Order: sequence, then structure tokens, then C-alpha cells
Amino acid sequence: MVNRLIRVARHSLLLFITAFFWGCTSTPPSTDNILEKLELPKGFSVQVFAENVPNARQLAMGTNGTIYAGSREAGNVYAIVDKDKNYKADRVYTIAEDLNMPSGIAYRNGALYVAAVSTIYRFDDIEENLQNPSAPDIVTDNYPTDGHHGWKFIDFGPDGKLYVPVGAPCNICNPDDDIYASITRINPNGTDREIIAEGVRNSVGFDWHPKTDDLWFTDNGRDWLGDNRPPCELNHLSEKGQHFGYPYKHGHNIWDPEFGEKGKSMDREFRDPAQALDPHVAPLGMTFYTGDMFPEAYHNQILIAEHGSWNRTEKIGYRITRVTLKDGETTSYEPFITGWLQDNESVWGRPVDLLQLPDGSVLISDDHSGVIYRISYQNG
Repeated sequence: MVNRLIRVARHSLLLFITAFFWGCTSTPPSTDNILEKLELPKGFSVQVFAENVPNARQLAMGTNGTIYAGSREAGNVYAIVDKDKNYKADRVYTIAEDLNMPSGIAYRNGALYVAAVSTIYRFDDIEENLQNPSAPDIVTDNYPTDGHHGWKFIDFGPDGKLYVPVGAPCNICNPDDDIYASITRINPNGTDREIIAEGVRNSVGFDWHPKTDDLWFTDNGRDWLGDNRPPCELNHLSEKGQHFGYPYKHGHNIWDPEFGEKGKSMDREFRDPAQALDPHVAPLGMTFYTGDMFPEAYHNQILIAEHGSWNRTEKIGYRITRVTLKDGETTSYEPFITGWLQDNESVWGRPVDLLQLPDGSVLISDDHSGVIYRISYQNG
């Protein structure tokens, strides 16, 4: 009972801090008002797939079409059922609660994997037990316990391994333990952990290129170098063990005022971002679009959920952006969906993750309003 009260108090404190810094203390507007404000390219439309999913974060889809959502401050994991298959949720189940920032989830072979900071749980046979899930098994409890950048995005790669990032336990520092500021992968049973990318400050979204299977990931840039520095990043891991600069170098040749000189003296190559994103936009979930619904110009291109700035003089982000590629190189970076940030800088939504459905439409989670949107396209 005492532990439960401590967890509830911690979640309440996190919600208060989040509201204070992000200007989210007012009640969010109705979903109808939000839908009216969202701006999409011609032919695209947006509707509400699910409401009442508090603090919805990473999304995953089960074998039977059930949509799962993690959360951060809420401490819950949800299962969203569209029984009628009309792209409108009929029911939202809370299948786990009072976990430690269970932001990251992944589905594999009938089981739901949930990352709660230091521990990854596995809920077996979850599709058949939404109303009464069995107690989860612990896959591993060997990740750091730090709350700072401790929440995670997880997913299974083409190699069948579970990919787990570990953020830096600070804004800017040089931790002694190599596990920090990295991306790791483990076997589905939690064994054989290895670091595959270093110098990654805080990645909360990644996907694999549909043709090469290379890992691409977003990374949140450091704070307190000013409104316009450094950029956030979209990165491309082309081989295991590459270093992406943190804490020594940011973006393209922005050497850190505290750690840059040490970085310059190291016999180590730091990989530049594939695409420098706007500063402080907090890029989270990303996906390669591989469906048939959207126009051809979107095929095998990247969509990114930019959660939005919290410490910039003028807010930025709060949108979905598109990065286009040609021959493995980025060619453009531009807004795709806007409107969650109003002209008076009031925040009406904070996109977190994207999930492509079998019909080619795309779901977007919003942890500010507790809504999951569905984006579709119809020519003409």
C-alpha cells in the first residue's frame, strides 16, 4: 500500500511539473475544436480513433487488431478495441497501472512487452485476457533506474531482437557507465544485451528502412544553448557501434562548451545527423510509411512526431513533419500536420507516436489530450 501511494504521489508530481513547464494547466479544448484547427495537405483527413486514453504515448498493434498504448505520467498501459472495424474505438481497457513511466511498448507472438524505466515486462496471451490480464513476467530488470530520460521507446527489429534506448541521466554530462546515451538490443528473453549505437542523448523513436533494414532514429538535442541551438536530430545507423556525438558534439559541428574540447582530442569519429531538425522540437516517434493509401510521394518516406518545445522563448514543434529520402540521403524536411500549437502559443496537443494500420492509414497518439487520431487519404 505504501509503495502504491508513493507511485501515485510521484505521478502526480510529474504531472504538475509537466503542466508548469509546458503551459498545459488549462483544460484542453474539445476534440471537435482540435480537429477544426488541424491543417493537412490536400486529400488528407483526420478523425478521432480513440478518446479517454490519458497520456497516450507509444502505440503497438496486436494480432487481432487491438491497439495498445503506453503512457508516462499516468503510469498505465491501455488496450483499445475497435470491435466494429470502423476505425472508431468501442472500448479502452486499462491492462496495467501504477507502473514506473511505462511509455514504451512492443507486441510479439501474442505477448505485449512494456518498458518501465529499469524493467521490461511481458504480458503473455494478452489478446485473450484484456479484461483480466495475468501478472506479467519480467524480461529484464537490469536497465538503469534513473528517471531523467528514463522512459523508453522499444520495438522489435528485423533481426527479431528487442531494441531499447537508454537516455543520458541529465541534460548534459559524461556518464561513466557506457550504457547511458546509447541504443541497446537484447534477445526477447532479455539475454545478450549489447550496445549498437553510442552518443545518443535521448532517442524516443526509431524505425528500420523498409529496403535496407538500417536503423533510423530521432534524438532530442541538449537544452540551454539558446533558442536556436543545437538542432534536434534524425540519425541513421549504418553499422553497429557508430557514435553520434553526445556529449561532445551536437548537430553539424556544434562543439559542446563543456565537453567539446575533450571530444576534439578523442580518436573517434562522430557521425553527423542524417537530417538536422528544428531546435527543441522534441522529436519522438517516427515511421517509414510503407502503405498504399497515401500518394506515391510518401512511400518509404519518414513521418516524425514532434512533441514540442518546453524551454524556448517562442514555442516550436507540436506537429507531424515529413522527411524525404533519395538514394539513402535526406532531401527535404517540412511540416505535414500542424495546428496543435495555436497562434497565441496555447498548446492544443502534443503528438508522440505514429502507427501505420493495415489499410495504410496512420494513427497518432497525443499525450496532452489523451486522444489517438487517425490520418487517412482519399484522392479527389
